Amino acid sequence: MFMRFFTELRQAKVPVTLKEYLMLMEGLDKQVIDRSVDDFYYLSRAALVKDEKNIDKFDQVFAQVFKGLERMGDDVTADIPAEWLKKLSDQFLTDEEKAQIEAMGGFDKLMEALAERIREQKERHEKGDKAIGTGGTSPFGANGYHPEGVRIGQDKGRHGKAIKVWDKREYKNLDDQVELGTRNIKVALRRLRKWVREGSPDELDMNGTIHGTAEKGYLDIHMRPERRNKISVLIFFDIGGSMDSHIKVCEELFSAARTEFKNMEFYYFHNCLYESVWKDNRRRHAEKLNTWDILHKFPHDYKVIFVGDATMSPYEVTYPGGSVEHWNEEAGAVWMDRVANIYERMIWLNPTAERHWDYTPSVGIIKQLVGDRMYPLTLSGLEKAMKELSR
Repeated sequence: MFMRFFTELRQAKVPVTLKEYLMLMEGLDKQVIDRSVDDFYYLSRAALVKDEKNIDKFDQVFAQVFKGLERMGDDVTADIPAEWLKKLSDQFLTDEEKAQIEAMGGFDKLMEALAERIREQKERHEKGDKAIGTGGTSPFGANGYHPEGVRIGQDKGRHGKAIKVWDKREYKNLDDQVELGTRNIKVALRRLRKWVREGSPDELDMNGTIHGTAEKGYLDIHMRPERRNKISVLIFFDIGGSMDSHIKVCEELFSAARTEFKNMEFYYFHNCLYESVWKDNRRRHAEKLNTWDILHKFPHDYKVIFVGDATMSPYEVTYPGGSVEHWNEEAGAVWMDRVANIYERMIWLNPTAERHWDYTPSVGIIKQLVGDRMYPLTLSGLEKAMKELSR
């Protein structure tokens, strides 16, 4: 079974190695966990999964290979002979409680009533004697009392078990084959980091404190600056026109970037970069900013990201006056070349599927202007883009 687990993980494109598998087997041999499915799930996930994006695939394979084993855990249920239940009820229930059970009509009636109340009830209920809820005397619910009750919810049940983790697949939106969302955009953007300790010493240096105390013989507290991501990012978003169909994913990218990059500046443009950009789309014509000023303001160590579908007339890139909104004295290609000359690390993220790029000539032109560093706005595309920026 364990070998099947390993081979099916490989077939599901989870990059597990034989060394990791043998390490897992060694851990089981040395009994580093209790013999439960829950513990084995977390141990095997820690040993075999190296990237968050593969957790969902791992959960699917685990559920398929070990399906049914959750019934072998501590919370064992089995068919119990009716006479056993009768003896237990005679031993532990009072005469009044036995009468109440008989009044309910037995177990079958209880289940029918439960199904009916689930269909009827649409909201939470507390301290009642009929509905499914908590703290009452209804036969259905949690944290209450009824002699023939069916517990629903409550922290003592199986809802905290690992089986629920791989059943619910709580990490499924980290899969690199699914649609982008703010959460997995953040996962990809985190690859672009450069940790430094700058500023005032406001964090306890535990190792320094221990070392200093051991040397001096008395408590010697050491402080250090907090570790921060020093990466500085300059993002230009294409807005309007054909980009209207990509608003949602661009909003998610913007939200994730604002969270991950503390030192980030953003500007808007339309189709191609020209002599002016803006920060407020409602006042784009009244409050334009000179592009030269932007390029002179931010130093060359900034990472530059363009976000746009690069879908336009080729003349908008290659000729003066090609813009559809105003007369541009210089071609957009000139401005793109200036950015490339100032900033060593520059990429273009394209929300259009990569398979469609060859059908739009302007995409090829822009791709050439950015040194062939155009990436699709997908999770795998973002990972490649962040790797390029961090070189």
